[in-house]
Amino acid sequence: MNRNNFLIHFAIALVLITIAGVLGQIDRWRSGLRPATSETRDLARNNSGEAKQFRADAEPEVLVRFKSGVSRSEIERLTRRFNDRIEDRIEYVGGLQSIDDLDNADPETVAAQYRALADLVDYAEPNFRIETELPDFRPVAERRDEAPVNSPNDPYFNDQWALFNSGENGGKSRADIDAQKAWEQTKGSEEVVVAVLDTGVDYTHPDLVANMWTRPDNVPQYSDAQLGTFNDRFGFNAQSNLADPMDDNGHGTHCAGVIGAEGDNDLGITGVNWNVQIMPLKFLGRGGFGTTKDAIEAINYAIDRKQNGVNVRIISASWGSTQYSKALEDAIRAAGENGILFIAAAGNSSTNNDSRPHYPSNYDLPNVISVAALDRNDSLSSFSNYGAKTVHVAAPGRDIVSTWLKESFREASGTSMATPHVSGIAALMIAADPEITVETLRKRLLAATDKIDSLNGKVVSGGRINAAKALAK
Repeated sequence: MNRNNFLIHFAIALVLITIAGVLGQIDRWRSGLRPATSETRDLARNNSGEAKQFRADAEPEVLVRFKSGVSRSEIERLTRRFNDRIEDRIEYVGGLQSIDDLDNADPETVAAQYRALADLVDYAEPNFRIETELPDFRPVAERRDEAPVNSPNDPYFNDQWALFNSGENGGKSRADIDAQKAWEQTKGSEEVVVAVLDTGVDYTHPDLVANMWTRPDNVPQYSDAQLGTFNDRFGFNAQSNLADPMDDNGHGTHCAGVIGAEGDNDLGITGVNWNVQIMPLKFLGRGGFGTTKDAIEAINYAIDRKQNGVNVRIISASWGSTQYSKALEDAIRAAGENGILFIAAAGNSSTNNDSRPHYPSNYDLPNVISVAALDRNDSLSSFSNYGAKTVHVAAPGRDIVSTWLKESFREASGTSMATPHVSGIAALMIAADPEITVETLRKRLLAATDKIDSLNGKVVSGGRINAAKALAK
């Protein structure tokens, strides 16, 4: 073999070795997160029908909560001993750390190492992957039919049966949340901030832009000792540790529109609130994938903003899985202790959450509300989870028209769509009674229902949420 051929073959071999090394590292990255079982029916898929791959690089493998009194120096000594690094400290859950194992060991093995330190550690768990269900979002045609008396001038309002159900399109008259009567009391307030914990929100959408939260000048930029300082003008992206929470999926934008698309602006749809502030908390990526750590980090951000004077009162969470996370439960509890109601989707597996728990909706916390989905006939949707002890209330969730990416509007079904109706009603209640506590807010919400016989033994309240009753004095 002459010298030139030798060099060519040597170069090819070197390239092949490099590619193999990179692929091996990617496999280790992907195994760094233990996947949680998805409870939603509509797994995000690409055009070929194959599940999209989740990128797990730079994600911590485990979440560890150390006991009260364990010093920071002792924690750092332990992590060095295991060849780990502290990726982040969760400020509002004392002792909770996200830890990156530098050896790329199996997450359960790493968690077991810390659990063995029973005198120092309350619990340790893998950083579970969340694969949220993405409904089939369908384009809708704008209609300019004659609208009901005293209704907003938004062109899709006649398609929003959840707000006003006239019985058209095979529906049942008054099988809705009685929004028009509620709007006689209040149409919302720009003083109320609702955080949408999801895929982000398209904060430039023309039907949302007037109701998007922006950080006030008197509120400092978000600063995290481990992650850095963020110019969080529009919210926070915990999925990528960035300030920009722009939605690249659509799910979060759809949920946001239900809560607070601008009303009576001759454009698109009407939100449950005509006036409100939507704060995007992005922890799910383009394919609908995220982790418990990213969800916790986003909740921690919302608490921080509340502590710094932002009136965050509600977190709306249209996602979930069957994987229990003690760390996520503790973060949601901390939100409640800071005056934030957490409203969560019950799930889309047609299963009983009493016997097959779905999280975060199944966390037995005083600030959590779990929401099932109804169709336009007041029947429990075929896909909706239920639970006489664990699912609290039902709301419209089938064929819901709302905002979408690129200034558009689409229709979708799921408990993901039912949840923001309840979040929106909660925001109306806060607008009418700014001093209401989380405890009272939750109690009044669960009492503000229209009883439906078919929901007896299916949801705690036995009924569909009614906005007018929620606002009744």
